[in-house]
Amino acid sequence: MILVDEQTRVLVQGITGKEATFHTLRCIEYGTNVVAGVTPGKGGTRWEDRVPVFESVEQAKQETGATASIIFVPAQFASDAIIEAADAGMALAVCITEFIPTLDEVTWNRYIQGLDVVIVGPNCPGIIAPPARCKLGIMPASIHLPGNVGVVSRSGTLTYEVVGQLTSQGIGQSTCVGIGGDPLPGTDFVGVLRLFEADDATHAVVLVGEIGGSMEQEAAAYIGTMSKPVIAFVAGASAPPGRRMGHAGAIIAGQSGTAREKKSALQCAGAIVVDNPAEIGTTTREVLSTRGLI
Repeated sequence: MILVDEQTRVLVQGITGKEATFHTLRCIEYGTNVVAGVTPGKGGTRWEDRVPVFESVEQAKQETGATASIIFVPAQFASDAIIEAADAGMALAVCITEFIPTLDEVTWNRYIQGLDVVIVGPNCPGIIAPPARCKLGIMPASIHLPGNVGVVSRSGTLTYEVVGQLTSQGIGQSTCVGIGGDPLPGTDFVGVLRLFEADDATHAVVLVGEIGGSMEQEAAAYIGTMSKPVIAFVAGASAPPGRRMGHAGAIIAGQSGTAREKKSALQCAGAIVVDNPAEIGTTTREVLSTRGLI
């Protein structure tokens, strides 16, 4: 497992909101240890009669020992929420919020430089570690199975598709990380791949990329140094240049952003590239079987 485990103590920023309430309840049902919530103006109350609510992340951390945060706040406040989590010393902050202005993303990205915090997202489904029954996000927990394959993806829905296929093949997951589809994510492919490479509980990795940007090429450069097999899929092969396809980061600008260039880079690095998303599960099983990993 990476980033989270059985010891992770979670606080939820914006816990009293409708979406936060729905998904926090699902996290708790799965087994996540949610110890605090943060909503300015509602400090001193209890959310759902079970979790204390604080005015600030710093206060919540001091009083509950929280180590990780899930951020469910509106886009106009999300940048400040990320900075607050980093200032308070959270080891991990997962930002679910989408539609954050690009200038705000530049601001918090610059602010956290040099701070000992991992930001996952924004505009992401979050993180889940099935072996630890720990979920910081919005993914459907029921499709996950404890195991040894790591998953990292720019796409939320394709993450669910990949996990569903793996589970149907009897292949469990060590950790699944949705890094989000924005142009400036806190954590990129390389950051997650480094953690999977160092994780003894992860035997192989499935990577789901998209058109736009150069993150997949950067991942390919690192994959060339990895000891673990990587099965990769790049979404958006049929997208016309200049057309935004779902995510703010999925805009082709020049040849480097095309699916063809990304696939080529990944193949040259030694990744097993799948052209049809419906074959990710079966291909992963073949790779694991061939290498004696199942």
